[in-house]
Amino acid sequence: MTSTSSETRPLRSADLGTVVVLPWSGENADGVDIPHLLVCSLGNAEGGPQAASAAVERLLTDNGLPVGRELVDGIARPSLPVGLLVVAGQAVLTMPRLSVQCTVPPEWLAAVEARGFAYLIFTTRAWTEAEPGETVDPEALAEFVNADETLDAAAHIVLPARSLRA
Repeated sequence: MTSTSSETRPLRSADLGTVVVLPWSGENADGVDIPHLLVCSLGNAEGGPQAASAAVERLLTDNGLPVGRELVDGIARPSLPVGLLVVAGQAVLTMPRLSVQCTVPPEWLAAVEARGFAYLIFTTRAWTEAEPGETVDPEALAEFVNADETLDAAAHIVLPARSLRA
């Protein structure tokens, strides 16, 4: 007799494909910029964009992060398993099974220093048009980020920014 295991296979980082982090900041109604981070897969996992999207969704839900437009307040939830460290011109995002970083521009650093947090959009939607290591056109970034398909398929998190203090 043959039986099927009900265990799910462990999530491997390769299942996510290439994960990219893109920073930008924009003015809010109060006149102070809000620093943003977009995290997404390029969809180049072994199983293609659909497999990468499924792996990202699993990573998010395994860490208690809802996918949709619900805002998670990481400031009010210190036990949230997602962290943001800002050091030496880099934003480092950590969570179980994932650590990614990016170089951030001076205006982003100024915004995170003024606010004390960044707004994270971690989407399950793969950005298959982007290329690893290539500069992203600001209009293409805005088009991808502002698309309902991106926002509806994302975890939205306000993350407190930590830094190393001397």
